[in-house]
Amino acid sequence: MDKAINSHQESGLSKSVWSDADFEDMGWHDATIHGLYVQQTDDILPRLLLDLDYIVRWVHPVKPAKNFSFWIAPATLVFEEVWDLEGDLGFKGMHPELEIADIHRLVPDDGKQDWAQWHIEGHAFDLKFRASGFRQYIRQTPRLTPGQVLPAAERGGCCFTEVGFG
Repeated sequence: MDKAINSHQESGLSKSVWSDADFEDMGWHDATIHGLYVQQTDDILPRLLLDLDYIVRWVHPVKPAKNFSFWIAPATLVFEEVWDLEGDLGFKGMHPELEIADIHRLVPDDGKQDWAQWHIEGHAFDLKFRASGFRQYIRQTPRLTPGQVLPAAERGGCCFTEVGFG
């Protein structure tokens, strides 16, 4: 179990490491995926790691401003014991991005209750798989930004580190 309980009061983040037990309190809408890694393990089943910009909180504009601002932090989302991974990447245009619309946890209908069915629904992609659970590591303290994506230099490039900030 990770000791990282670090919080960031200004953004509203209560801890730096989350798990599937926190699923109902989390949301990934408009989070950008910078990297995806299927990691083979010594066990039979691999892990799925996503490097993403996690939007900790959307900040409503205060007049005269008209646009939202965002508390964002680089994060590593790790799904354990992954199988039945399938997906579709529908990149279009000059700047393909993997932007999440939502993540759904579905109850399996085949009696294999140890592995939930997961659906990462993207704006231009779709991933479906089974996994035993996940952990999400917020790697840096959140920062307030005018956009929903952190520049590569600010986030430290693509990274799959499994340690919460602090």
